[in-house]
Amino acid sequence: MGSRFPSHKLGNGLYVSGRPEQTKEKTPTMSSVAMPYTGGDIKKSGELGKMFDIPTGGSRKSGPINNAPTRTGSFGGATSHSGQLNSINRMVSGGTGSVSLKKTNSGPLNKHGEPMRKSSGPQPGGAPVTSRQNSGPIPPVLPTTGLITSGPISSGPLNSAGAPRKVSGPLDSTGSIKLQSSSIVNNQAVTKLSHGEEYSFRKSFPKPILWSIILLFVMGFIAGGFILGAVHNPILLVVVVILFAIVGAVFTWNTCYGRSAIVGFISKYPDAELRTAKDGQFVKVSGVVTCGNVPLESAFQKVPRCVYTSTSLYEYRGWDSKAANPEHRRFTWGLRSLERHVTDFYISDFQSGLRALVKTGYGARVTPYVDESVVVDINPSNRDMSPDFIRWLAARNLSRDDRIMRLKEGYIKEGSTVSVMGVVQRNDNVLMIVPPPEPFSTGCQWAKCILPASLDGIVLRCEDSSKIDVIPV
Repeated sequence: MGSRFPSHKLGNGLYVSGRPEQTKEKTPTMSSVAMPYTGGDIKKSGELGKMFDIPTGGSRKSGPINNAPTRTGSFGGATSHSGQLNSINRMVSGGTGSVSLKKTNSGPLNKHGEPMRKSSGPQPGGAPVTSRQNSGPIPPVLPTTGLITSGPISSGPLNSAGAPRKVSGPLDSTGSIKLQSSSIVNNQAVTKLSHGEEYSFRKSFPKPILWSIILLFVMGFIAGGFILGAVHNPILLVVVVILFAIVGAVFTWNTCYGRSAIVGFISKYPDAELRTAKDGQFVKVSGVVTCGNVPLESAFQKVPRCVYTSTSLYEYRGWDSKAANPEHRRFTWGLRSLERHVTDFYISDFQSGLRALVKTGYGARVTPYVDESVVVDINPSNRDMSPDFIRWLAARNLSRDDRIMRLKEGYIKEGSTVSVMGVVQRNDNVLMIVPPPEPFSTGCQWAKCILPASLDGIVLRCEDSSKIDVIPV
């Protein structure tokens, strides 16, 4: 007996209403071929060997044949290759439905999504050699070892062709050291100091007062001579001569011992505490030095991590010797070459324990009082006994001839104890010591018969670093 509602029988014998479901076709699954075991041999690794242009010999190839047509098909009718290539093709196509099964080699793609093939030699079967296309510069060929480095090949032991670099020995190292030292010295953060920054009585004494004294003595000598000739009275002339002798002796004393008197003045100047120092106050701070962003290195002894370096070459001039400079007098030592540099550094105060930034770099005004020690003493009898000194002269195009020379060097190394005189500046919780706006006068030291001297900029005082203990930092 028929029914209006269709029904069908299940496999277990039950009758249910409705039509039986249509059997769906199973979607064919993608199969992959297992990668062969290479045993550590890159020539058996297939795609990995092709990445480095290594011939694989008789090993199995999973890439396409040159000049072969490209095959595309639907998802259901795709042919299977290696598992890795199929997964890459799915990710590249990025869509559902029709998937591109274009076989490609490992490596980067061009802007159209096509692989860029690179051939290192002639291909079998007479296939044309195609060059790799790239939008940027062509990278150098990797060495045959397959080692991937993080920098350019020229920076390592191999050159761009994969061969060992040629090293010329000490010449290359000397050139690199010279370039490194010149780059540090030419840095804007390093202040170059000349011989004029050091104390000189003739330069510190006021010029108007000096010329006024000279004019008075000239007038006194003229008046004394006139009275002596007219009245035959030598009293005025004798008084003028005595005064001239006294003034000349005072000037000579200050010229010879003025620097030592200034050093004594700096040593006796009381230290201030950075914790209680006010903004804009002129202070003297003594403490331990720490390098800033640009540490220095001494020119001759190559002492590292310095904040101040000074290397000076002196020559002794005899009767027939050459002058070291235009102002060099006979039978004296004259300065021929001077290299003096200073940069920003930190100082930790002994009084309060605070650390302040001393602004001596970027062309700041600095007056250094740093002791120097004799490093090399050359005379005609031992002029060839110091090859380092000869190389130092050659690097600066200085002739040695038969001159009597003396090389002095001074420096302030990290960990040394120094005294700094300058103006305190507080800016956003940053404590700094900067040069004063005007030169600082020391005043008259009557007990030592020393006339007033002016100190311009930040004053640095440090004893000979080779004779004192340096605190490790």
